[in-house]
Amino acid sequence: MKETLTYRAKENGFIINLPYGELHVSGDAQYGFRPYQLLVSAVAVCSGGVLRKILHKQRIKIDDIALSAEVTRREEGAQEIEKIHIHFKITGKNLSEQKIEKALALTRKHCSMVQSVKDSIEISESYELIDPEEN
Repeated sequence: MKETLTYRAKENGFIINLPYGELHVSGDAQYGFRPYQLLVSAVAVCSGGVLRKILHKQRIKIDDIALSAEVTRREEGAQEIEKIHIHFKITGKNLSEQKIEKALALTRKHCSMVQSVKDSIEISESYELIDPEEN
């Protein structure tokens, strides 16, 4: 599978026009999304989407998935991303920790973004289960 994405230079970064809107990318957060933010978002959201699909296929009913991503970057040089930790908050009734852990293991295996960066960036996950009746 091959796809070409075309970017146009602007004064302080680049723009790509996509079917759902323009994406502004810049090394300066004042002018657009920073490249590292997009990379972390790709890994986190891919993981969340794959997890949701796996839970659906396994007929595990959930009410919501929210996630946060903690990124660790080198402090010197190119400030490469060293680690991404994704924390999932999964809301639903009577969720089994064992089934969620199995689904997370499958998520890591089937998320294309995780598989693309796993040899250069340490990826870790954690989760918490939230029962909507207890809140």
